[in-house]
Amino acid sequence: MRRVVRQSKFRHVFGQAVKNDQCYDDIRVSRVTWDSAFCAVNPKFVAIIIEASGGGAFLVLPLHKTGRIDKSYPTVCGHTGPVLDIDWCPHNDQVVASGSEDCTVMVWQIPENGLVTSMSEPVVVLEGHSKRVGIITWHPTARNVLLSAGCDNQIIVWNVGTGEAMITLEDMHPDVIYNVSWNRNGSLICTACKDKSIRVIDPRKEMIVAEKEKAHEGARPMRAIFLSDGNVLTTGFSRMSERQLALWNTQNMEEPMTVNEMDTSNGVLLPFYDPDTNVVYLCGKGDSSIRYFEITDEAPYVHFLNTFATKEPQRGMGYMPKRGLDVNKCEIARFYKLHERKCEPIVMTVPRKSDLFQDDLYPDTAGPDPALEAEEWFEGKNGDPILISLKNGYVPGKNREFKVVKKNILDNKVTKNTENSSPATKPASPTPSIKSEAKLEEILKEIKSLKDLISSQEKRIIKLEEQMSKIAI
Repeated sequence: MRRVVRQSKFRHVFGQAVKNDQCYDDIRVSRVTWDSAFCAVNPKFVAIIIEASGGGAFLVLPLHKTGRIDKSYPTVCGHTGPVLDIDWCPHNDQVVASGSEDCTVMVWQIPENGLVTSMSEPVVVLEGHSKRVGIITWHPTARNVLLSAGCDNQIIVWNVGTGEAMITLEDMHPDVIYNVSWNRNGSLICTACKDKSIRVIDPRKEMIVAEKEKAHEGARPMRAIFLSDGNVLTTGFSRMSERQLALWNTQNMEEPMTVNEMDTSNGVLLPFYDPDTNVVYLCGKGDSSIRYFEITDEAPYVHFLNTFATKEPQRGMGYMPKRGLDVNKCEIARFYKLHERKCEPIVMTVPRKSDLFQDDLYPDTAGPDPALEAEEWFEGKNGDPILISLKNGYVPGKNREFKVVKKNILDNKVTKNTENSSPATKPASPTPSIKSEAKLEEILKEIKSLKDLISSQEKRIIKLEEQMSKIAI
C-alpha cells in the first residue's frame, strides 16, 4: 500500500495563545512604517519597540513581568530617532543591539534583573551609516560580531568589543536592503533587496557568491533566510500580488527548487526558522495568522503543516530561541505577538501522551557559548554553533560582563614587563576595589529609585483610596 499521508511528527503541531493574565498589557507598540519584527526575545527578557515622543525607545521586560505594564516603567531611550530594529546577542542574554532612524547602532547591557531606571547611556555607539539603520543581526557563532544594514544600501560588520567597523559592503545593493540573514556557521550572508534580487555574499572576501534576479516578480518586499543545509528560503509576491514561498539551491539559482503560492494578502511575510526541526513559521505583518511548513530533503521539499489563526492582526512578532522553551510541555516554538496595545505569547506544541523528555523533538540545539572570538572570525576562521542538550530543561549560566576595549598599543609591552617582575614586588591591584565601588554605587542607585517608586505608588494608592471613599459616599 502506498502511503497517502506523509508521515511527520510535526503534522499535529497546534498553537495556543496564553491566558490574559500572562500577556504584557498596556504597551504602546511603535507605529513606525518599517517591516521589521518590532520585538526580540531571549530566555530572560522580551524587548519591544514602543512609541516614544522626542526620540526612539524600547521596553525590556523580564519574562515573568506579565500583566499591565505601568506607563512609568523604565525604557531604553538613548536614540534620537525612532528605533527600527532590535536583536538580542545570542551569547549574552543581557546584551541587546538597536538600530535607529538617527543613523546609529547602539549596544546596551541590561542589568541582570531588568531595568529599574530608564537607560540612556549605551555601552557602545556604532557610527558609520549615513542613513537610517533598519536591520540589525548578531553573528550566530562568533562573540561580539554584529551586522547592520541601512537605507544607504550599505552593510557594515562591526567588532562590538572594540567598537570598530571591520567590513563595509558598498556598491553591492543598488536599492534598499529588505533583510539580511547569516548562514548556520556565519561564513556567508544572504540578502533580499528592492531590486528584486537575492544575493549570497561572503562578507570577509567582500564578494557576491551567488545571485538571482527577479526571485519574486512582485513589487512588494521580499525576505530571504538561510536554512541549516545551506539552501535559501525566500518569501515574496508574484506579479499578480499573490504571496509566495520559494526554496533555492545556492549552487544553482537559475530556477527555484519549489514555489508555493498562498494568498493575495499584502502584508510582508516574516519567516522564522527552527534549524533543529526544519520547520519554518510565516507571520504576515497585519495578518491574524501564523502558517507553518516543514522543509524536507525530497520533493516537493516544502510541506504545509497548519495555520494558527486568531481574530487580532499582528503588528510584529518575537521568536524565542530553542533554549528558552518549556521542554516538559513539548513546546517546540513560542512567539510573542504584538497587538496595538499588548504583547501576547503564543505557544506551539506537539501533542504527546508521555511526560518523559522527547528527544526526537529536541535534538541538541545551539547554546549560548560562542565558538569563536571576534578576532578569529575576522581572520578567516569558521566555527559551527556549540550545541547543548535540553534534556534537563535549559538552565541559564552566569553571563560575563560585556566590555568595550579601545585598542591600546602599550598593553602588549606592559604585560611583558609585569610577567618578568617578581611576584613579591607586584603592587596590589587597585582595580577590584574600584569595580566593587562602582557596583555598590549602582546598587545604591537602584535602591534609591526603588524607594522613590514605592513612595510614589503609596501616594497614588492614598489618592485612589480617597477617590473611592468619595464614590462610596
